[in-house]
Amino acid sequence: MVSVRLTAQLQRVKRVLTTWREVDDRVSQLCLTSSAAVSKSTDTACTTDKITDGLVGFLSGSFSENTWRDEYLGVNATVKKGTNEVATGYADGVTFKGRGAWAEWPVGAQGENRLYHFANHNFTLVATVSIHNLPRGDTSIPLMGVRLDGGKKLMELSYDSQNKWRVLCSDGTTKKLKSTWATETQYQVAIVLQNGIQGTVYVDGQRVCGSAQRGLEATESQEISHFYIGGDGGSAGGQGYVSVTVRNVLLYNRPLTFSGPDAEVEKDVASPAGAVSRTKTEDEMKAEGKPATTQQVPAASSSHAVGEAAGNAGSMRGSGLLPLLLLLGLWGFAAL
Repeated sequence: MVSVRLTAQLQRVKRVLTTWREVDDRVSQLCLTSSAAVSKSTDTACTTDKITDGLVGFLSGSFSENTWRDEYLGVNATVKKGTNEVATGYADGVTFKGRGAWAEWPVGAQGENRLYHFANHNFTLVATVSIHNLPRGDTSIPLMGVRLDGGKKLMELSYDSQNKWRVLCSDGTTKKLKSTWATETQYQVAIVLQNGIQGTVYVDGQRVCGSAQRGLEATESQEISHFYIGGDGGSAGGQGYVSVTVRNVLLYNRPLTFSGPDAEVEKDVASPAGAVSRTKTEDEMKAEGKPATTQQVPAASSSHAVGEAAGNAGSMRGSGLLPLLLLLGLWGFAAL
């Protein structure tokens, strides 16, 4: 009996490892935009050992019914939509039609077995997006973001009817970019969290919120509930019909940096409903008679050390299987 169980586990591990290698080969054919480079790269990110380093989740063309499956056999995303919304899968992504169509990729919302718990400290979420029509109204349409336990939004990328990008930073402010987006055009976007407080958003390699730090208020939950993709589940309201496609969503267990410049910001605008509380400036704290304490972000280590500290994709992906295999093996020998 012991031999049969151990053999079955070995076969399972072999199948999983084979799948990981196959997906690594597919991902290596993708390229982070020419202006983007993994922090430890000295030449290009378009090689297998760089684009897959620290990669733990990949949402692409494996979609059916309401499940957008992680190609690495990790945590699946759930596609949610109302009766008037549509989500359609393609070879490398999903098109969301209607304001209420979106995908939830759980972190804390997964329950006790939180494979993506690392995201509360360090992560990079990368996706290729295209917007198919111009929305109506004055409010922005969420495209991708991070929601905390309790419902607050930590960071978000959205777009508006003026063809402008809007970015909710981790300090609670919202930036309106000078650059514009065009329909039926692919853009690479990324959301990055470093050391639990330093949040950055990239639009085609251009950095937004580079100096923003998250305010750790004791009254607000600090744990990430989930990532939302394609929308946030809000109602359409007066914004008209919306349609976006999200392709090749990559989740890393470490912060990546991109080599592009800071994005030009037009102005700060009102943050969306449910955003985290705005972090008060030092002058505001002094005016209230509070000590102007500042949070120190540890200096970034060398890019090589960053990769080592975060671990590699293989060790993270195998965390649920290889220790189990070892325990089963030891138990099997003990039972003989």
